[in-house]
Amino acid sequence: MKRILAIACVLVAASALVVFGTGADDGGGTYRVRAIFMNAFSVIPGEDVKVAGVKVGKIESLDVTPDHRAAVVLRIDRPGFDDFRRDAECQIRPQSLIGEKFVECTPTQPRPEGAQPAPKLARIERGPGKGQDLLPVSQTSKPVDLDLVNNTLRLPYRERLAIILNELGTGVAGRGDDLRQAIRNADPALKETDKVLKILADQNRVLANLARDGDRILAPLSRDRSQVADFVSQANNVAQATAERSSDLELNIAKLPAFLRELKPTMQRLGGLADQMTPVLADLHDQAPSINRFVEQLGPFATAGTPALQSLGDTADVAGPALVKSKPIIEQTGQLASTAKPVVNNLADLTTSLRDTGGIEQLMDWIYYQVAAINGYDEDGHYLRAGLLLNQCSAYSITFAAACSAKFAPTESTQASVRAASSGDKGYVDDPRRSDSLRELDAYMHGVKLDLGNGQQAASGSAAASGSAGSGTEEAGSTAASGSAPTGSAPSAPAPTGSAPQAALLDYLLGGGG
Repeated sequence: MKRILAIACVLVAASALVVFGTGADDGGGTYRVRAIFMNAFSVIPGEDVKVAGVKVGKIESLDVTPDHRAAVVLRIDRPGFDDFRRDAECQIRPQSLIGEKFVECTPTQPRPEGAQPAPKLARIERGPGKGQDLLPVSQTSKPVDLDLVNNTLRLPYRERLAIILNELGTGVAGRGDDLRQAIRNADPALKETDKVLKILADQNRVLANLARDGDRILAPLSRDRSQVADFVSQANNVAQATAERSSDLELNIAKLPAFLRELKPTMQRLGGLADQMTPVLADLHDQAPSINRFVEQLGPFATAGTPALQSLGDTADVAGPALVKSKPIIEQTGQLASTAKPVVNNLADLTTSLRDTGGIEQLMDWIYYQVAAINGYDEDGHYLRAGLLLNQCSAYSITFAAACSAKFAPTESTQASVRAASSGDKGYVDDPRRSDSLRELDAYMHGVKLDLGNGQQAASGSAAASGSAGSGTEEAGSTAASGSAPTGSAPSAPAPTGSAPQAALLDYLLGGGG
């Protein structure tokens, strides 16, 4: 049993060793190429890596080599493109007008069928980029951007460029190799020219023989023009060779009528378009000078807009994650808008109805007249009844006070007034400092007739007890004018109805309570 357990432990350990040993090579099978560039300006991680226009990976990271060159780590994710050879080439190209870049690579150069492929890239064994394939700087390039070329045409850069060209000999004296490398990396076409010149240099003897033999051949041709004419006659052989492919030519001719039938409607529409475009082209010809001026002035505008486009690129880098993070909020806002749509429609109908029917104005009129109806007034106009309350309940407090309440409660003065009215005691005290209207209203509420002519009080008659406040005022005015008190018995005032809190509320609204 122990032996079986030991064998099982050994097998498990071996399996773990195989798994971890094979999986720690390149991050789970992802192929990485460490491409060295002379310059990687405006290249950022996350940009595309393309092969023949097909996206095969991303730029994983950027680094600086000890000799001050740019190391761009290319992560190749797409299967079938993870075999870069030593003749591979990569170059940085612009992807859009806002300054984005991408890296386009050729994993290996085309070769004749049956030829041996180039060796694989060297693997970095230690140091920065360990485990990555190294693509040297000689196999990379970065073309000069068009906007940088246009910048050299502006002042003062144009003058500075002239100074550099004038002093170029002195500045690069003794550094011809560096200058050659910089010029070659500046334009991939120059690198291809170097390849062509290398091929020609390898075939210099053949070219020398070609030049010598060419002179030898051209001399007889110039002398024997008739033979040149015979060469034209021998072109019949070429026609005969073409006749050998007659079946293919016959198939092309057989397909030609169908092609022409399908082409005819297109050409008719094209003719109609040309007829309709004739006035437009005529107007365009008349506006050609203005268009020329526009194009000429577009150059300075484009130059001035270059920093804005570069800033727009930086803004896009910052705003991209923010927009991604705001996606849940936008979705919730959309759900809220969908849910609130019926409520908003009903609210729109309500507000439209209030606007069309004058509901708001009628509501304001009702508030105005209601306030005017319950307000007091005197000979000067309406006034607002208000009282300044200063007691222990006036101060701000965060704890509940048992003695303070927001309800109308019967106070001692109110209860005394009610008892006095019930027993026939008027309990009224005249205050000459108040207005005549207030004095009359207060006297009426206590069942007392007030003579404003001489300031004396008299017991109210039946007319004062049963009449309205307006009739009591008129009667008081007539009494004051005649100077005599009304005759007849003075019945006691009716006792106030309702509970004590209701009486206190009426006293507050109508100015009673003494």
